[in-house]
Amino acid sequence: MHTSDFVKLWSKLSKDYQNHMEDQLAPSLTESQLTVLEVLEQREQMKPSDLLPYLETTPAAITTLLDRMEKNELVERVRDSVDRRIVWIQITERGIQEKSRGLQIRNEYIGSVLNRISAHNQQLFIYLLGKITNN
Repeated sequence: MHTSDFVKLWSKLSKDYQNHMEDQLAPSLTESQLTVLEVLEQREQMKPSDLLPYLETTPAAITTLLDRMEKNELVERVRDSVDRRIVWIQITERGIQEKSRGLQIRNEYIGSVLNRISAHNQQLFIYLLGKITNN
């Protein structure tokens, strides 16, 4: 396979995925917000700066993202009871519901894409992607 063929196919797959997620998550959620909700549900609460490794963005952009999420009642900011300078981000009940909806949308899409090939080829594909990404 030529590099240009790979780039073309990978770009199409990525674009199709992003378009699907954007359409299906709207208007109450974005893919970045879904990532924040997934991480928050696992960790219970985090400082905004703790989100940097999970999002390819800047601290200022994280603040803007969290502002939107708080406005949409997906997260809440809570001051630390001991050190008032610390602000914790926590997922809300609505955030948990939207996270579940987002994961269902993502899983159904990925499942429909992977189901175009056999179970054996799915395992092989995932194995090969692992080899490429763990380089």
